[in-house]
Amino acid sequence: MKHRTPPTHVLIIVQNLPVPLDRRVWLECQALVDEGYRVSVICPRGPGDPARQHLDGVDIYKYAPPPEAKGLIGFAWEFAYCWLRTAALSLKVRRRGRFHIMQACNPPDTYWLLALLWRPFGVRFVFDHHDLNPELFLSRFGEPRGVVGRLEYSMLRWLERRTFRTAERVISVNESYRRVALERGGLPAEHVTVVRSGPDTTQMRPIYPSAPRPAGGIELVYLGIMGPQDGVDQALLVMDELVHARGRLELTATLLGFGDCLDDLRAQCTALGLDEHVTFTGRVDRVQIAEYLSRADIGLCPDLKTPLNDVSTMNKTMEYMAYGLPSVAFDLAETRISGGDTVLYVPSGDLAGFADAVERLMDDPALRADLGRRARARVASELDWKPQSEAYVGVFDELTGRGRSVGRHQAEVSRNGTDPQGRRYVDLGDAIAFDRYLRERRAP
Repeated sequence: MKHRTPPTHVLIIVQNLPVPLDRRVWLECQALVDEGYRVSVICPRGPGDPARQHLDGVDIYKYAPPPEAKGLIGFAWEFAYCWLRTAALSLKVRRRGRFHIMQACNPPDTYWLLALLWRPFGVRFVFDHHDLNPELFLSRFGEPRGVVGRLEYSMLRWLERRTFRTAERVISVNESYRRVALERGGLPAEHVTVVRSGPDTTQMRPIYPSAPRPAGGIELVYLGIMGPQDGVDQALLVMDELVHARGRLELTATLLGFGDCLDDLRAQCTALGLDEHVTFTGRVDRVQIAEYLSRADIGLCPDLKTPLNDVSTMNKTMEYMAYGLPSVAFDLAETRISGGDTVLYVPSGDLAGFADAVERLMDDPALRADLGRRARARVASELDWKPQSEAYVGVFDELTGRGRSVGRHQAEVSRNGTDPQGRRYVDLGDAIAFDRYLRERRAP
């Protein structure tokens, strides 16, 4: 009897977000599964998540997250706790079948040591470079001062170097990150591949929202993490300017997501007297994201220019674009690369200018429709996940010497024009219907 060769098994490690909530990692998982790889994931558990899942061909192992970290000791404990829980779960994954490649997604830059421990067993290491941790430190705390600050910063640089030197291949989210891998990491160009976090535009596309819109109202939306570097406080200050200083009482904002600053942001919102105009949703899933981004009029990208933000790709920018949603952003290098001429840009920190740009879109439905139409076309033609997924899987094919197979299935839009929840997709091929939707953001 002829025995079939078992599929190459990839173990993906994520500490920053649960899976499948982490959209980039979930798209990577699906790309590998579609090409015949076996995929396992280790990640923290989100609220209500089971400890073990088998979802869409992916085995997911989850551990209880540690308490929120504060201070150097707190972060050291968080990293150590997550590392140990991940190492223990990697043994459980191994008992269920050998894995051949380990992919670690940062932050933090600590899993190179686990890769070294597995290397004698033939496991190869791929580093998926999501964040620049030294730049994150500079963005939060400024140039390091004092013994402790310099020690923390030096440790981050050392951990980054160790990760680069241990990895056999590095996947960078954009050209700015690739340049860091080449120059700071000293890696050969052929070992670093850019895989942008583009959305799957066959799935991430406008629907006719089910919730009714307030008559005459304009809705802003923010989607993303709410940490110190994400600028959500700037969005609240812009709302204060528009609602209280300029009298735009028809304006509301829905802020989607969670993070370290969520409680502080809610307190700031109350202090500014904006509770009637601003809604915080907390964590949202793909179903809710489609509803909110299809209903909103204007997307907000309030990330200030910092050493990290300027060179980081903001997923929310491309997600707004996928839903034909015009947006306003502080002017960052990588945001311009994503948004092109489909976003209104404002100098970083210019709150009055940001409010002016939002007000301009509020008062000009034709401009909103034009930017939304061009944004959707740009993200579908230039930033879509499909070519990125081919580059991503190509890293594993090249690393293992595996020939490319034909994908077992490709995501398709439902033939009856509805999503899995039965909500109608906007017909993007009907120019008149699409234009009406872009102006009104509601069902006909």
